[in-house]
Amino acid sequence: MNTQILHTRALTKRYGHHTALDDVDLDLPTGAIVGLVGPNGAGKSTLLALASGLIRPTSGTIDVLGTRPAADAAQLARVGFVAQDTPVYAGLTIADHLRLGRHLNPRWDTALADNRIRALGLDPDKKAGRLSGGQRAQLALTIAAAKRPELLIFDEPVAALDPLARRAFLQNLMEFVADLDISVILSSHLLSDVERVCDHLIVLAEARLQIAGETDRLVAAHHRLVGPRGDLPDLPPGIDVIATDHTERQTTLIVRNTGPDTPPALRDAPHLDLEDMVLTYLHRAAGTTDQTKTPMEANR
Repeated sequence: MNTQILHTRALTKRYGHHTALDDVDLDLPTGAIVGLVGPNGAGKSTLLALASGLIRPTSGTIDVLGTRPAADAAQLARVGFVAQDTPVYAGLTIADHLRLGRHLNPRWDTALADNRIRALGLDPDKKAGRLSGGQRAQLALTIAAAKRPELLIFDEPVAALDPLARRAFLQNLMEFVADLDISVILSSHLLSDVERVCDHLIVLAEARLQIAGETDRLVAAHHRLVGPRGDLPDLPPGIDVIATDHTERQTTLIVRNTGPDTPPALRDAPHLDLEDMVLTYLHRAAGTTDQTKTPMEANR
C-alpha cells in the first residue's frame, strides 16, 4: 500500500503570464481526509485538476497514489473526481448514469450504486435535469464511490447546496470513507465543513501554499500572545511570528510553535481556533490587516 495519496515538489502551473500555482511542496498520507481551503483564484481548482490528470504542470512534479496522474487506465480507475457544481448529464436518467458508469469503470460496484440510489429514494427513470441540487450532488457522489477508487477528489461539491442538503452530502461522504477505506481531498470555502470532516488541512492563497498538515496539530501549534505595546517577551528559537497587530495600548502576536515542546512563553497563551488560524494566513498572504472582511468572504 502506498504511504502517500499526493506528493508534489516545486509544483507550478502557469497560463501564459499568469501563475495559477507556484512552487508547491506537499505530502499527504494515505487514509487522510484533506480539506483544501483558500479564496477564489488561490489555485485550489488548479491543484485538483493537476491531481486528477486533467492538466499537466508547467514545472515541478506530482505523484498521486505513487504514479503520475492519469498515467494509464489503471491509475485513472484508482481516482474518482467530482468537479464543481457536481456535473451530471441533464438529458440522461439516473439509470443511464449508472449504466454509463458500469461501462466506463472496470472496478464498478453495481450493488453499491443500486443500493445507494434505492436508499436515497430516487427514481432510476428520472432524468438528472429534473433532480434538485442536493439530489444531483448525491448522484455524483454515488457514481464516484461506485467506481471503487482509492482516492476521491471533490472540487467545491457543496457550495451551491442548502444547509440540509450539504449536511446530508457530508454525512454520506463520511460513511463512504468508513465503509470503503478511501482517502479524500475536499476543496471548500466553508471552514465549518472542513472542521467537521477533515483531519488534514491545506491552505492556499496567492497561488502559493501557506500551510499544510494534520489539522489538530496545526491548531495546537498556533497561539495568540497579547501584552502592553512593545512589552512582549523575547521569543525563543522555534517560534515563528505569523502576524503582528499594534494598537495604542497593546501588541498582539499570532505565533506558530515549530518545536516538539511548548516553551514557557506559550504555556498560558490561548490557542487559535481553526477559523482564526486560516484567516490569519489568508490576511498575511493578501497583505491586509483589515479583520472586517476576509479574503474568503470577499470572494464568496
